Amino acid sequence: MPADFNGTWEMVSNKNFEELMKTWDIDFATRKIAAHLTQTKVFVQNGDVFQTKTLSTFRNYELNFTVGEEFEEHTKGLDNRVVKTLVKWDGDKLVCVQKGEKENRGWTHWIEGDLLHLEITCQDKVCHQVFKKKP
Repeated sequence: MPADFNGTWEMVSNKNFEELMKTWDIDFATRKIAAHLTQTKVFVQNGDVFQTKTLSTFRNYELNFTVGEEFEEHTKGLDNRVVKTLVKWDGDKLVCVQKGEKENRGWTHWIEGDLLHLEITCQDKVCHQVFKKKP
């Protein structure tokens, strides 16, 4: 049985996010605002089917997917690109590869205790975010 990501998770740390946003060609003003936001992630998981929301006071992003099924993702609200996205299980980790104009793009989610980790990569930059599960 894969990990259970269900729940609401509040950000407790966000390392190297601004550098990552530069690789996505996000403009200066947006980077400055986004780097200081506290995000909340909401996961609704039914087996391999996920409905996710990333919420903040500045911008929200929804991503719905089925593990193992590639789909076209429009990163509207992020960097406004179209990528081919595939999420797979690697043990208890969710590993996403996004194919498009940027190399080495994707993310990995995993849980340790009541903490949700998110490592986001693009080109040679890595951002590590940590979220704590709300009771």
